[in-house]
Amino acid sequence: MSTGSGMSDTPRHELSATDIAAWLREHPTFFLHHPDVAMDIELPRQNGPATSLASYQLDVLREKNRELNRRLQELFAIANENERLTVRTHQFTLALLRARTLSETLSTLVAMLREDFSSEWVRVLLLGPRGDVPESPWWRVLPKGDAALEPFAAFLATDEALCGRLQPRKLDALFGDEAGKVASTALLPLGRYGLLAIGCSDPNRFYPGMGTLFLRLMSEALVAALARFDA
Repeated sequence: MSTGSGMSDTPRHELSATDIAAWLREHPTFFLHHPDVAMDIELPRQNGPATSLASYQLDVLREKNRELNRRLQELFAIANENERLTVRTHQFTLALLRARTLSETLSTLVAMLREDFSSEWVRVLLLGPRGDVPESPWWRVLPKGDAALEPFAAFLATDEALCGRLQPRKLDALFGDEAGKVASTALLPLGRYGLLAIGCSDPNRFYPGMGTLFLRLMSEALVAALARFDA
């Protein structure tokens, strides 16, 4: 019999119940490190208090139950948040499609992102020319090839959202004098129309690898709304 932390396989010999009982007495923490073994042991229950091992099995089951309940509550919270986001995204889409002009569409976009999605900064870079769009601090109309678009050339060539911390020249092009306040940004492609940027002072609001399903749904809704005003 080994005096280490586990039973030795060398040399091999037949173990008796007495040997096993003696070894377990010498290693009282064995089941603490091997709870799966404890779960497989069946003990007879007699009238009176349960054995210590049975109590341990019950404690393990209770702990697993608490962990399952905790995970279930997390899933419920995620499901509820996704439901709220789904409703707000649907309302966002309907509001954009109800707008009757390009200017009204852009104003609705900014208002809903700020009010319903708690967005601190919203910027739209529209590829022009678009003479029917008034000037606004929330959007800019830029001719293709404008120097302000150069930092976004690679991004505009893709159809994937980009989340995280942007390079200073990108922040400057988007947010101007307020660029230093923006700690994280979501960049959403708008196809041939340009891009949408949502900025936040919280560095953890937008981060690489985060889920972008709802962001993509919003950008696709905006593209559909903008397409109505093509010449």
